[in-house]
Amino acid sequence: MSDDHVYMTLAEGHEDDTRWAYGTGFEDPLHGVDTTVPEGIDAAGLAAVCVELADDALVSAQRLAEWITRAPELEEEVALANIGLDLLGQARLLYSRAGQADGTGRDEDAYAYFRDAADFRNVRLAELPCGDFAFSIVRLLVLSSWRLAHFERLASHPDPVLAAIAAKGVKELAYHRQYAAEWAVRLGDGTEESHRRMRRAQEQVAPYIGELFTAYDVRDEVVADIRQVTTAAGLPMPVYRPLPGSGRDGEHTDHLGPLLAELQGVARAHPEATW
Repeated sequence: MSDDHVYMTLAEGHEDDTRWAYGTGFEDPLHGVDTTVPEGIDAAGLAAVCVELADDALVSAQRLAEWITRAPELEEEVALANIGLDLLGQARLLYSRAGQADGTGRDEDAYAYFRDAADFRNVRLAELPCGDFAFSIVRLLVLSSWRLAHFERLASHPDPVLAAIAAKGVKELAYHRQYAAEWAVRLGDGTEESHRRMRRAQEQVAPYIGELFTAYDVRDEVVADIRQVTTAAGLPMPVYRPLPGSGRDGEHTDHLGPLLAELQGVARAHPEATW
């Protein structure tokens, strides 16, 4: 299967092919959307889902930002930065919705900058160090496939705000998955060295994939996406041997604390600062 065939197949149903960063568009995804939590919806449960998804996005965006000045080519540096901005935009909207839903009125900064690592609910795969380019590509392929499958379902959520955020995010996540798939095939079916690194990256990512499948019931869609790409790349399917614990329960690796210290340092040092 060629790179183009993988790209075209994964792109089915996402012909819009949006490639701009989430925060740079002129369209407000929440324009005209009633922000009142509808009757019958568990507001605390809604807030929890928004925080989980926002934490995944924020931590992933911070890791992607580490590729700035380090990516193999300038074009890839820009692409990874824009993917990170997409995720950062999703995190901002989701944090804001969480503050509305839980009744605290907390804004996005309160969630992002003034919680400790144990309070974060992101999956652990997002917080692992970047490693080499192959590792980041394998992680991006897995996380974007998983997040896209979940956002496609959330686009019909009874909460209109979460549904609008998800519908907007689907367009970006489809591109994230396509970008990762193209590189996965290129590296897996490339040189002996690139193939070796992709195999090693798969082994490093595999223990953390099981956690994703316990979070949301999208296993079939995600496995189908990964199998399609790995087959085209001449790579084996990852063997899922999940590690105990879950980031959803506040159980994280030792890598999250230092990452958040870097992310939150300025805000905590100058909590009252404004632009």
